[in-house]
Amino acid sequence: MRPLQVLLVDDNPAARGLAEEAFSLSGQPCEVTMMESGDDALAALMDKNGIRPDVVLLDINMPGMDGFEVLEAMKAQPHLRPIPVVMLSGSSAPQDIRKAYTLHANAYLVKSVEFQTFLTQIEDFVVFWTQARLTTRSDELE
Repeated sequence: MRPLQVLLVDDNPAARGLAEEAFSLSGQPCEVTMMESGDDALAALMDKNGIRPDVVLLDINMPGMDGFEVLEAMKAQPHLRPIPVVMLSGSSAPQDIRKAYTLHANAYLVKSVEFQTFLTQIEDFVVFWTQARLTTRSDELE
């Protein structure tokens, strides 16, 4: 079984570093591509020879194109629409969560400020999306 392919988009180098550490410590098979801007991520996804992740983990607050704008642009493209998008944010504000789901995010994950809890969130994320990918693929084969 191939590792889960994750695209993590976050402008904060410290947040990317913590996420990279959490993914490596999770013990789950995954490969993470990191991008620091929504513009770069969308350009890579739009490129026909670009990346094709199994799931996108997307921060909301970024300079330039924010996470909501990336989500909206992805869901407007037929070839990107099927890629699951999980919003990853420090914000638990109801209006942010509502907006994410209105724009068709697949999930909304509030980043824990405690590393051990964040590590558990990442482990659960990888397990869930690996299982979802396998379930979707087996449904397509039937």
